[in-house]
Amino acid sequence: MTTIRELDGAEALARVPELAEVLRDCVDGGASVGFMQPLAEGRAAAFWRRVAEGVAAGERHLFVAEDEAGRVCGTLSLVVDMPDNQPHRADVSKMLVHRRARRQGIAERLLKTLEARAVALGKTTLVLDTVTGSDASRLYERLGWQRAGDIPNYALMPDGAPCSTTYYFRHP
Repeated sequence: MTTIRELDGAEALARVPELAEVLRDCVDGGASVGFMQPLAEGRAAAFWRRVAEGVAAGERHLFVAEDEAGRVCGTLSLVVDMPDNQPHRADVSKMLVHRRARRQGIAERLLKTLEARAVALGKTTLVLDTVTGSDASRLYERLGWQRAGDIPNYALMPDGAPCSTTYYFRHP
């Protein structure tokens, strides 16, 4: 059974190699998550070290899915470091599920756990973006996220092809 839990900064730093492996797998599989192919191990690890620093500083919350062996197989972040005029808002970032663990409800469980934490923190508006028409966009819509709009050619897929991005919001 896969478990979902929140990591503190020290745990996140200790799990950088596993987190980097999930990120590399997603990019290798074609996910547009801010990185290009080939994604070097050092680049992925550096990203996760910065995330761990943000967790330790209270700027974000990091949730992971762990498989039966205790290995990280999914991630999701709640970014709470917002401008002064947006204390009620948070960004949802880096929904990643390793290809070996997909189609098991992990993304939905990560998102529901994150939303519960956001409510506990007093966040009333959540925002995220994803590739238009992706599996993730279908998940967000099924779970009640509202589509705010699309921006054509907003980002690149890991292979360099342009893609449209859809923004979503939710009032949990």
